[in-house]
Amino acid sequence: MFVILVYDTAAERNPKVLKTCRKYLHWTQRSVFHGELTAAQYRALTHTLNSVIDPSYDSIVTYTARSPDMIERATLGATLGGPGEIL
Repeated sequence: MFVILVYDTAAERNPKVLKTCRKYLHWTQRSVFHGELTAAQYRALTHTLNSVIDPSYDSIVTYTARSPDMIERATLGATLGGPGEIL
């Protein structure tokens, strides 16, 4: 599945969330990631993130699609991130 992940977390949790996301997905913009994952990888990612965040304050939103071909992408302004290596 193709996943787009967006997060908004407290500053003290940002490094852990960022590190976790970079293990699974490509960095797109400051708090945005994308990439293809298996169902098992998606479950592992969300489980790990759920253990890192404070659900009463932090927010992580994921969008899933069957294929990246089903997503149209347009960028306005500076292009950040890219398809670099997943850590």
